[in-house]
Amino acid sequence: MTDPFHAVRPWLTFIGCVLVGVVLYLAQAIVVPIALAVLLSFLLTPVVAAFQRRIGRVPAVLAVVLAAVGLLGAGGYIVTQQLASLAQELPAYRQNIRQKIQDVRGAGTGGSVELLQKTVDDIENELHKDEPAAPPTRPVIVRPEQVSGLWSFPAVVGPLVGPLTTAGLVVALVIFMLLERDELRSRLIRLFGYGRLAVTTKAFDEAGRRVSRYLLVQSFVNLLYALGVAVGLFFLGVPYAILWAALAGMLRFIPYVGPIVGFVAPVVVALAVFEGWMRPLLVIGLFLALELFTNLVLETVLYAGAIGVSQVALLIAVAFWSWLWGPLGLLLATPLTVCLAVLGKYVPGLEFVSTLISDEPVLTPDLTYYQRLLAGDHADAGDLIERHVTQDDPDTVFDAVMLPALSYAERDRMEGRLEPDEELAVVEATAELLNDMVDGPLDRVEGTIPVLGLAADGAPDVLALRMLSRLLRDTPIALEIRERPALSADLLQAVRSGHYRAICIADIPPSAPSRSRVIARRLRALAPDLPILVGRWATAGLADDSSDALRAAGATHVGTTLVETRAELARLEPAPGVAHPSPHAAA
Repeated sequence: MTDPFHAVRPWLTFIGCVLVGVVLYLAQAIVVPIALAVLLSFLLTPVVAAFQRRIGRVPAVLAVVLAAVGLLGAGGYIVTQQLASLAQELPAYRQNIRQKIQDVRGAGTGGSVELLQKTVDDIENELHKDEPAAPPTRPVIVRPEQVSGLWSFPAVVGPLVGPLTTAGLVVALVIFMLLERDELRSRLIRLFGYGRLAVTTKAFDEAGRRVSRYLLVQSFVNLLYALGVAVGLFFLGVPYAILWAALAGMLRFIPYVGPIVGFVAPVVVALAVFEGWMRPLLVIGLFLALELFTNLVLETVLYAGAIGVSQVALLIAVAFWSWLWGPLGLLLATPLTVCLAVLGKYVPGLEFVSTLISDEPVLTPDLTYYQRLLAGDHADAGDLIERHVTQDDPDTVFDAVMLPALSYAERDRMEGRLEPDEELAVVEATAELLNDMVDGPLDRVEGTIPVLGLAADGAPDVLALRMLSRLLRDTPIALEIRERPALSADLLQAVRSGHYRAICIADIPPSAPSRSRVIARRLRALAPDLPILVGRWATAGLADDSSDALRAAGATHVGTTLVETRAELARLEPAPGVAHPSPHAAA
């Protein structure tokens, strides 16, 4: 039955996503603390679980949460004090700052830079030459209202009410989420329905595992990064090295933007404190070296599969959540994007979300290879073949990658999506890549067991037989390839006389096997005892439902993969008294 909402369902999904975004923006005062609480709950759950076995759930939750709040508060206080102390010391380095500014200005004097600046000034003076002089203005003096006594208390505390209220709400939510995490999970499962119990459980477990692993790995990487910053700045003599290390480590929780912000502050301090440019340049080099080591070594090794989100999708998600919720959106961007990827994986109707942001391959290797050939990117297609040969069984590269592309091209040509010359281009490109894979002529005949290979319908079937010939290189099978309709009188006589030990007919789906049935029936009439193999080599989506018609026409074996057909041919034995077959040139 036709679904009446099939045409409008994508628009309904789009409207629903827009409404969700509007609600998240308008209700951020409530949603952001909840998201922060969930994030902290994921981070603290392993610690609570470790203490819960010894002292019970309630004491473990209270102890862990209070310890975390205490550490954050102490760290914030220390950072504030260090920053205040630094602000008081900066005026002592005023002379260094002036000297740096003079050096930068001096770099722009002389040469093309100074000439360009002088030209711009002359143009500006010409533009303002005829403008009337502006009337003198009297300065406006603004005197702030003086407050004293207890009435000034609201003015001091007022700006802190909002952040303190949010922090208190987050802490309370974290405590109750940790205390009732099993109850909350049960309620969410009940909300989605018992019929989706397995799917909901898998979604929760995968989301929790991904987010917890991301936070654990990110914390470990940031700790190593902070240690590197602390040691490097200490030996370079930068004041407050521990402060800058702590800030750099914490800011790296914010994707992309955080490391840049953590890099700027110590560089500015080095410029202000040290005379000359050597120490500031060494500080810059330190951060560049640490970033390269962290990104290319640590994150490459530790982050493999930790997030499950592509880098492009993560960058877009960072921009979106930052636009939606500001700085807190930067902090929450990665965990929220991970949860969205898991949601799209398990919730019907949201599969497009997982497709867009997941780092899992969207196309199988055979489809990717076919798409690269359609795009004319033969180099990329060749690289894909080389990767398969290196990482997987080399003998399966034909069945897994190259041969399905021929079936896809034939299917698209039959359905009008490809022109015949475009299908031929795919076949020719695959033939070239096959030539690059082997050494020596593809069609040479070797071995002691002659087998006739017949192509049922044109170039794709011939190419499939050549792939089979490549798989038979290390066997005593000598495959002689002939194109249909090459059933000449001498060939039929050779079949009738028993020259060939078997016949293999290549007929790649999705074309109907009618031609291979005709050939099998004719050959069976000539040689009733001769093994006749038919290759209907294709992927599961294009393979035949049944091989009964081919077997009824005389086929003794119908293979669905080249490897299967090779195994069947390997059972053949040489004919008595035959030492070596006479070679036949392939058509």
